[in-house]
Amino acid sequence: LPASMYTEIQRERPDGGNILTHPDYIDGNPDLIKPKKLLNPVKASKSHQELHRELLMNHKRGLGVESKPELQRVLEHRRRELLIKQKKEEEEAKKLQSPFEKELLKRHQRLDQLEKEQEKQEDHAPEFIKVKENLRRTSTVTGDEKAA
Repeated sequence: LPASMYTEIQRERPDGGNILTHPDYIDGNPDLIKPKKLLNPVKASKSHQELHRELLMNHKRGLGVESKPELQRVLEHRRRELLIKQKKEEEEAKKLQSPFEKELLKRHQRLDQLEKEQEKQEDHAPEFIKVKENLRRTSTVTGDEKAA
């Protein structure tokens, strides 16, 4: 009996029980412009398509999403080894420095700091003092040239 009731309800509803309304453009009215499905710009991009293709290939091969391509793994491994090697070389160079070389390096750094401080002081000096110093330098150079 329940099956026969279901068939009777279907007979009463000609649309098959579909509650959604049908759009007007299905009627075939030539005056209406039929809408076109918009393209998704993300899916249309080449990079997205290539990534999707690569994911499908990896899935077919049985590789996980987290696994990287072999070339990328090798390059990252080389980069890591190169960085480790450079750090070791730097540490060895620091260990091999003699006390004399360390002292020379300290003095060189102090001289650089003094030069920077002098440049800062000269930058803060008034313009007329800078011009006066330049005049002194040129007058001594021309005086030396006359003597020679």
